[in-house]
Amino acid sequence: MYDRMKQLIPYAFVVLLLLLASCNSKKKPGKDMKPKDYPVLTLQPRPAITYNDFPATVQGQQVIEIRPKVDGYVQAIYVNEGASVTKGQLLFKISNPQYEQDVITAKAAIKSAVADVSAAKMDVEKVRPLVEKDIVSKYELESAQYTLQSKEAALAQAQATLANAETNVGYTILKSPADGVIGLIPYKIGALVSSTTTDPLTTLSNTGNVFAYFSLNEKQLLSFSNHVPGNTLEEKLNHLPEVSLLLADGTAYAAKGKLETASGLIATETGTASFKAIFPNPAGILRSGASAIVRIPRNNDTALLVPQSASYELQDKHFVYRLTPDNLVFSTAVQSTPTADGQYLIIQGGLKKNDRVVLNGFNIKDSTVIIPRPVNTDSLFNANPSPQIQ
Repeated sequence: MYDRMKQLIPYAFVVLLLLLASCNSKKKPGKDMKPKDYPVLTLQPRPAITYNDFPATVQGQQVIEIRPKVDGYVQAIYVNEGASVTKGQLLFKISNPQYEQDVITAKAAIKSAVADVSAAKMDVEKVRPLVEKDIVSKYELESAQYTLQSKEAALAQAQATLANAETNVGYTILKSPADGVIGLIPYKIGALVSSTTTDPLTTLSNTGNVFAYFSLNEKQLLSFSNHVPGNTLEEKLNHLPEVSLLLADGTAYAAKGKLETASGLIATETGTASFKAIFPNPAGILRSGASAIVRIPRNNDTALLVPQSASYELQDKHFVYRLTPDNLVFSTAVQSTPTADGQYLIIQGGLKKNDRVVLNGFNIKDSTVIIPRPVNTDSLFNANPSPQIQ
């Protein structure tokens, strides 16, 4: 038994050495681990511009319905749908032989009336010297003069009838009342139309300037009233900067627009108030009926900005790595709005002034101690310029 124990002593000694080596190997890394340094941003208020987007519908400054004033058949169509036309350009011709016949009849009536007037004048001139010589009574002269007045009135009536007939003939030719763009043309050549027809021959949109109509609900309207200076709605609108228009493909329209009121009342059916922004449209790019987005800028002089790269998203929430006074890192959920270019987050909740945020803190576990390396805010934002940041 004693001999067997003597044989086991070397093995026990080896096991003991291995255990000691294992313990030492686990302790050494712990002794050698040091906190790493990370760039840290201290939040300070900065000027920035935020945007509010509103769906809008584009309408021409003038939308004119082209309707016939007389009955007849569409004889000719001189324009195509979607064509740009100028004021006075020929659009349609309506055929109605009755109006042309009325002109012929009126001209014949005028000739007859002119002859009657001439004959009445002759009678007056014939009777006048006889009255002066007391050959006939004054009654004869007055009767001739009244007859002349009657014939002159008949001539005037015939001339008015001709003017009316020529006006009706003129109504058979329709010209553009303004510059614009032709809309749909529901009637084809040969179609019967009248002044009481439900649909117009076409519509003409004057798109030299266009209006983008959009709505604000009551909450947005109150926020607008509270944050924009001015005593009246007109004064508040005048304080707003120019607005942008985003087209259906997401691109920004080249020209800026100016906000105007469209309705001062809140519609009870929708609970919204209508506004419009006017945009110049010299090239005719914007068409009536198009959809777009009106983007209204808003100046914020005390915005807290965090680079988008310093955040991460989890379950539809944004998180940043906030640094405690003890230099411990903790993931913190924030309420934010991204800038239009996506480079920065404008913090609206979860952080406050003088809070510190780790910029490159990915995969850092909560409660990890780090060595903060302060970052100069001016150099940070100047190195990543953004049109939304002043």
